[in-house]
Amino acid sequence: MGVMAVLMLPLLLLGISGLLFIYQEVSRLWSKSAVPNKVVVITDAISGLGKECARVFHTGGARLVLCGKNWERLENLYDALISVADPSKTFTPKLVLLDLSDISCVPDVAKEVLDCYGCVDILINNASVKVKGPAHKISLELDKKIMDANYFGPITLTKALLPNMISRRTGQIVLVNNIQGKFGIPFRTAYAASKHAALGFFDCLRAEVEEYDVVISTVSPTFIRSYHVYPEQGNWEASIWKFFFRKLTYGVHPVEVAEEVMRTVRRKKQEVFMANPIPKAAVYVRTFFPEFFFAVVACGVKEKLNVPEEG
Repeated sequence: MGVMAVLMLPLLLLGISGLLFIYQEVSRLWSKSAVPNKVVVITDAISGLGKECARVFHTGGARLVLCGKNWERLENLYDALISVADPSKTFTPKLVLLDLSDISCVPDVAKEVLDCYGCVDILINNASVKVKGPAHKISLELDKKIMDANYFGPITLTKALLPNMISRRTGQIVLVNNIQGKFGIPFRTAYAASKHAALGFFDCLRAEVEEYDVVISTVSPTFIRSYHVYPEQGNWEASIWKFFFRKLTYGVHPVEVAEEVMRTVRRKKQEVFMANPIPKAAVYVRTFFPEFFFAVVACGVKEKLNVPEEG
């Protein structure tokens, strides 16, 4: 009996591996069938995540509207997509100059998109601006710039496109947010405030538009790392704060986030939190044991930790 059990174990593991592979392949094929002919607007399409979202949705057969504030980089992205695409299964992307920190131009961009396609099926709010520094050294002007790019810009575009979705009783709006919409980290006051504000807005909006079958989704990774940055091994000999912050800041790859955005659209998920166990635990600690959480964070400030830049 013992020998049979030993022989069956490899077969069981092989069977589980096979089922997982089949599930992943079915999910991948299903993802591609989720957006054919859908009009998908992606903001900040020239960022690392924006490019990967453009690739995933373009391959899936979406009618892409790629927004960015640099025309040359938009054209480079356009060429990259067209060069590897199957013309019989994809559509030519539309390029739109858009700087979300300039609120005044947003309504005109929304009108241009609606005039071109007549509707927007999916809006992916991806644009984000970061700043690091002590709160008293960040100017109010910079605070406002961060709020414009991360909060007022996305909600202005959302409000411009939302009536079309409501009238058609269909649509989905995806906010790519950040863990700092859940809790703040020292030296990022303006950034954390903008992410809290955006998350609060879209959480409220979700309930408001549910009766119109408009789906509001939020995808909150830790930090989205660059293509070539990989985390170092943890060091338990360092302070609690340094270990915590290292585990917190090394985020997910843009490819992973883009694929999760596609899954979120396909399954119409309302909220996704992409993080390893340490940040996930931190969210619960912040909620149920706030004094301990604040003590750990304050410890990091006292050590005058040089906070690494994200991406």
